[in-house]
Parts: sequence; C-alpha cells; structure tokens
Amino acid sequence: MPHRDRSFINRELSWLEFNQRVLDQALYSKVPVLDRLKFLAITASNMDEFFMVRVGGLQLQQSQGVETPDPSGLSVSEQLEQIFERVNSIIRDQYDCFLNAVEPILTSEGLERISAKNASARHTEAMRRFFSEEIYPILSPMDIDPDGHFPILTNLGIHLCVRMASGDSEKPHRFTFIPLGKALSRFITLPSDRGYSYALLEDVTTAMVDEYYPGKRIEECIAFRVTRNADVSVREDSAGDLMMGMEEVLDSRRSAGFVRLEIADSASEATLQFLQEKLRLKERDIFKIPGPLDLASTMYLTEIEGFPALRDSAWIPQRPAMLDPTIGILNSIAEKDLLLCHPYESFEPVVRFVEEAAEDPDVLAIKQVLYRTSRKSPIVAALKKAAERGKYVTAIVELKARFDEARNIEWARELERSGVQVIYGVRGLKTHAKICIVVRREPSGIVRYVHFGTGNYNEATARMYSDVSYMTCDESLGRDASAFINAITGYSQPQPYDKLESAPLGLRKKLLALIQLEIQNKRNGQKAYIAAKVNSLVDPDVIKALYEASQAGVVVRLNVRGVCCLRPGVPGLSENITVVSIVDRFLEHARILYFYHGGEDSVFISSADWMPRSFDRRVELLVPIEDTASKRRVMEILDTYFRDNQNSWTLGPDGRYSRSVPESSQPKFRAQKFLCETAISSLKKAEHAARTTFEPHKSASPAKRES
Repeated sequence: MPHRDRSFINRELSWLEFNQRVLDQALYSKVPVLDRLKFLAITASNMDEFFMVRVGGLQLQQSQGVETPDPSGLSVSEQLEQIFERVNSIIRDQYDCFLNAVEPILTSEGLERISAKNASARHTEAMRRFFSEEIYPILSPMDIDPDGHFPILTNLGIHLCVRMASGDSEKPHRFTFIPLGKALSRFITLPSDRGYSYALLEDVTTAMVDEYYPGKRIEECIAFRVTRNADVSVREDSAGDLMMGMEEVLDSRRSAGFVRLEIADSASEATLQFLQEKLRLKERDIFKIPGPLDLASTMYLTEIEGFPALRDSAWIPQRPAMLDPTIGILNSIAEKDLLLCHPYESFEPVVRFVEEAAEDPDVLAIKQVLYRTSRKSPIVAALKKAAERGKYVTAIVELKARFDEARNIEWARELERSGVQVIYGVRGLKTHAKICIVVRREPSGIVRYVHFGTGNYNEATARMYSDVSYMTCDESLGRDASAFINAITGYSQPQPYDKLESAPLGLRKKLLALIQLEIQNKRNGQKAYIAAKVNSLVDPDVIKALYEASQAGVVVRLNVRGVCCLRPGVPGLSENITVVSIVDRFLEHARILYFYHGGEDSVFISSADWMPRSFDRRVELLVPIEDTASKRRVMEILDTYFRDNQNSWTLGPDGRYSRSVPESSQPKFRAQKFLCETAISSLKKAEHAARTTFEPHKSASPAKRES
C-alpha cells in the first residue's frame, strides 16, 4: 500500500473538481439557459481532452505495469479507480442537467429537439426528404469481416452500430457500422412554427436505416462514440525532421488505442459485448449514456441567432482608455507603457501592433513566438506581409502545441513560403512564452518595442479568455527579450537577464527565492504577503515552499482556476493559505504574481503555471511590471479577483470546493462584471476628457513649409 501524503491533493481528481465547478454553472438556475448549455458543452469538451490525454496516459502506464505513486501517494490503478467513480457521477449530473433542466426550458421557449417519437407528420416528411437527398448519397455503411481487419474508427466521431440477423445459428448476429463523419451537420433544421426545431443526424439515420439494408432484418441500430489515446509525443531524439515527426504523431493518433466507449444506454448486451471485445476495452471504460452523445456539440445551439431572453447580454471589448486613437500603437508605447486587461479591453491593439510594424518603413525586424493562433490569423498575415516587404521576420512556431499541431504545421509552411525565418521551437521543450519584439530605427537609434502576454496570439480566443498584455519599449526589457529570442533561434545558452526570468533554467528558482524572501522578512518581524493568480498549482517544490511560508506566518492568497494540489487551511501546515477559484463567463487565463517584498511591491505577469511541465519542459517567461501606472493596475486587477463573492469557490482542507456566499451585510461583487464595467466607464471618461480639451492646430515646422 503506497504511503498517503495528506498534504497533497491528487492532480487528476482536482481537475475533475474543476470540471464539476464548470458543470455547477450549468446547474445554476440564475444563469440564463443558453449560457447554462454553453457551460454544459464546455464540461463535455473538457472531459474529451481529459480522457484522451490524462486517462489515456494512466491507462498506458497501467498496461505497462507502472504503478509509481503520485505526490499524494495514489498508485496508477488507484487513480484510475477513483477517476472512473468520479466521472460516472459527473456524467449523471451532466445528463440530469441537460434532460431535466436545460432542454425542457429550451423546448418551452421554442428551441426544440425532434425525435422520431415526437415528430409530427410535417417533421417526419422533412426528415425523410433530408435522408433521401442528403444522408443516403453521402453516408456509406462499413461492413465488418468477423475474421478480418477491424476498421479504423474516427476519434470522437459518432458511429452507428447496426446489428442484424445473420441466418447462422453459430453466429446469429452480423454487425456493420455507419460512420456519420463531418461532411453533414449533426443538427438538421426542421420546419418550425416558432423558434427553431432540429433533429440529430444519428436519430434521422437510425429512423431510416432500413434503406441501407433492403431485405435484411435489422435488430438494432445504436449510436456510439469512441475516444482514442492522444498522449502521443514526438521522439525528437530520433526525428531528424521535426515537421515530419509531428506529422507521424498526427498519424499515430488516428490509430491509437481506445480509452473510452460512449454508447446509448438502450444498447443490447450483444452489441455491448461485441464492441467491448473489438475495441479491447474493460467494462469500466464503457459509459452508457442516457441522452444524446457528445454534449460538446450542443455549443452549436448556443450560437443560433435570436433568443435574446435566453442568454446574458453581450460584453463588448472596449478600446483601451489609455490609447490615443489619433496616433499609432508604436507611438503610444513610446509615450508610456500600456497594460491591457482582455477581453474587457480589446485585443485589437495587439493585432495592430504587429500590423503597424509590418507597414512601418522604419521597422527593421519582427520576432515573435506563436504557440496557438486562429484559423485566419491576421497576425500571421501581418508577419507574411512584413517578410514580403523585406523586413527581417523571425517566427518561433511551436509545432508541439497539443491538438493545434496540424494548424501550426500549415502556418509554418505558409510563413516559410513568404520568406519568414521559421524556428520550430527548442528540442525537447515546448516554447510556450508569449512575446513579440518589433525593432525600429528612430532618430535616437534602434528602439525595441515588446509585447508580453499571458495568452496566445489568437484574436478569437482573446474574446473568451481573461488575459493581460504588457507593451513597453523599456530598454532593459527589450535587451532581455532579444537575448531570450536569440537563445531559442540560435540553440545557445541564454545569457543572464537583467529583469526577465525564463523556464526551464531559472523560473522555478526565482519563484522559490521570492517566496523565501517573504519567509525571511516575516521571521525578522517585517510584513510579508504573497498573492497569485494562476491556472494550475501542481509543482511539489512550490507547494512545499508555500507551506513553509504559511508556517512562518506569511499570509498567502491564491486564485487557482483549475487544478490545485495544495491543501489550504490545514492547522500547522497551511492555515495562513486561502485558495479560491473563479468560474464565470470568460475563462480565467491570466497569471499574475505579487510579493510584498519589504514594501517594494514586486509584481509579475507570466506565461507559466506552477506546474513541473512549465518549469522543466517548457520555455516560459516571467515578466516584472515596474512601470508605476502599470504596476498599480495589475495589483488592482489581482485584488478584484479576490473580492468576488458571486462566481468564486473556496477550496477547503478536505479538497472540496464550496461556492462563496456574501454575508447579508456584504454587497454582491462579481469580478468579471466589475472589470467589464470599469473598461466601459474608463473609456467614457477618456472620450469625455478628449471632447472637453481644446488642442490648437500647430503651424508646420520651417522645414516642412519649405518642402
């Protein structure tokens, strides 16, 4: 029996509790119903990735006989046992929410799912017509040779398993599959007198399945969905060409082993046994689903136009108040550092930062790390344009960004064709830092303008993720930024930085030193305080350091969105540590760190979470915010999140989370709403000030008049 370390919470179980908090937003009756459906879809999508990566990895270890305990002392088998127990509980909650809470409200409001059982004559005719005109010509049955090669099934794709009588007494059943593929939308629009009526592709195909097998006796047609192990990585020591190695990874995922089967709970025992045997799954890996498979796809319904009463009012990203719209981004940065809080403040200035650099004749070079981008990225387009105009453009494209590998390979090739110098990250590491450098020739000499961020250069996700951008032309930060980029592109040993810190070399060491300084100050009778906002807290060294800080009397406040392996509030261990988590309409993604530092207020933003992979296996950045106005703003943002009492959850010593409830005398406070309203009011004040300030036209300089 492995030794249990009660000071650590198991990572996988902590992640499942995070997904439960997202699900609780779907269960929360005060949330508009289409937003509840959105949260429900997110939990399903999260679970897909969890099985592909985390469960897939654990199952692979178990099959190889690896039972090394995690920091909490749980063996691989024990982790899997507790994971499956918790997952089954979450699935019950998901479908109870969808079938008994969300869907009935949608139906009453005119957004109705139609099945063969409740279809009117008009609906039935529409489904039959769609089947004959669209489904039948496109979808094809897949015959299964009982003694031959088992067909490759699409990961996360929905298939129909058709069981028919074989006429053979020894093998009474014959099975075939109908893959539904991606060519047809899963949601089939039907006639409706009000609102929107739809049927699911699998339901329509099932109702008409006899058309595929004339003369055969169909005994069963059941929908199922498979999940494959995606915990596959490139062998960089053996892949001479990283691009080719990543393409091999993508190919291997298509045929990787199965880790989960989801199937309608009405499936017969004969069908279950057939699929379990062919997919080589254990009984625990089969999940009988009481409703539509793949709730993640219901995100489609949340995007249907109309139904304003069923969704929350839109929060429109604002133009940052500190930006002067009459001058360019580079000129604005030259006047003062810019600190932006997305998505309350628009990500558009970051896009314009690169676009202006591509157009500016005085810009000589652009150097940028691309981890994840959008499908039609304007930033990638700007980098291509800059290279085509003769500027020196370097793009570090991380091909190993999980599930974005194919898109990044495509971008890398396009950039290379435009003359961009493309670097495929660092061997053995993922380049996860968020940085862009623009080098510009000015009368005073060469000036480096730098953007540091906590989020990706993706204008689409920037509207849904809560992140921070910092834009500066600080000489020391610019020099450090160049050294950082050159170390990656030149595969050289980074030189000591003046202000930045990076992983995998010194970020953990720097963080531990900052914590240790607070400990020493407290022991010396001085004030000490630590506050941090991160997405995950897993690293044992950091957790132990925070426990030491708590025992020394340092107050530690943590806002950890997702996985937290630290156990707060334990007497004698962590009674001075509090942990909260905010789950609201935007995904909390910013990493902000604060240390009292003897009254100097050391403030940082970072691309890194507090995880072993971030400190040891990724190229990350820790960026100090020293500009007075920017530092004050970051501290205000961090404090805002600790004031939330509407969508905040508090982690207890037992590893369970409880929703924060304001006391009767305490006003309600919702952090994301406050940040949104602050962005709106700040812009209004700036616009009002601009209207009430008279600025005379100045005469042109003599040189300009003469020209």
